[in-house]
Amino acid sequence: MKIHNILVAGNYEEQVQEQLPDKISQSFRFMQIDEITEEDLSWADAYVGFKPCPGFNFADIKWVHSFNAGVNNYLEIDGWKKHDILLTRTVCSFGQRISEYCLSYVLRDLQYHHYFEGKQTEKKWSPKTPQMVKDQTIVIFGTGEIGQEVAKVFSSFGATVYGISQSGKQKEYFQKVTETSSANTLVAQADWIISTLPLTNETSKLFDRAFFSNLNGVAFINVGRGLTVDEQALIEALKSRKVRYAVLDVLETEPLPRTSDLWQRDDTVITPHISAVTELNEAIACFLDTLKRIENNEVLPNKVNFWKGY
Repeated sequence: MKIHNILVAGNYEEQVQEQLPDKISQSFRFMQIDEITEEDLSWADAYVGFKPCPGFNFADIKWVHSFNAGVNNYLEIDGWKKHDILLTRTVCSFGQRISEYCLSYVLRDLQYHHYFEGKQTEKKWSPKTPQMVKDQTIVIFGTGEIGQEVAKVFSSFGATVYGISQSGKQKEYFQKVTETSSANTLVAQADWIISTLPLTNETSKLFDRAFFSNLNGVAFINVGRGLTVDEQALIEALKSRKVRYAVLDVLETEPLPRTSDLWQRDDTVITPHISAVTELNEAIACFLDTLKRIENNEVLPNKVNFWKGY
């Protein structure tokens, strides 16, 4: 594939120029996303940005690169297969960031931070022995790059780590990987469930009442996509103690509405979608690496599989 004209949605010219190699054959056009015209789209054979511009259409575009890891906003557009458009996404330090996020909340719970903070406020010396990660059973939904990195971190502490995926294909750092359709036995014995799932037709509202009914006082962390969880079903599971503790970095609606019951629950932590913030410089580096691979007809590890949705 030959790429000549690249339209970048956003005023990122300075940051891109800093990373461009000395010799590059492509022409760039940097536009604020709401100022992109039909003429700009017709000029480009590649579109790069965090989201599609208003009125986006493929015109003569051959390649679209998302500055995000998730591509749901792009997949809402029809015609990818019909027009044979290449879609790639950003892959960078998301796995490490999300792993550290998850580990911090697991340790917070196992080390009884909340308990000791309360005792300090009460000026009470009240010992309680912390638990250890090695004694935890952790079930991770999603065994892709991010899920594997999370599994790597927890397995390095000696935890028993299982994976759940559509295919059930075995992956490194998981003691066992099971298909989603056979997950009930594993989740029933879990101390922690961590979702790194993308949003697809198969994962939408996957965590519903039926799912939560199989749990036994588990802690639940969602760092994937908010719409994979039926939030009302989760609230019911928290009330019944099927889920004893929830950490939610992604929600059905973001920002989370002030009327949501989740805000005021002592057994729930809400963070504003910060577990894997996209660093612009990393996103640009991934884009330029992808461009180089396209020019050299190399394998693209970040190519989106339209059937899977990621």
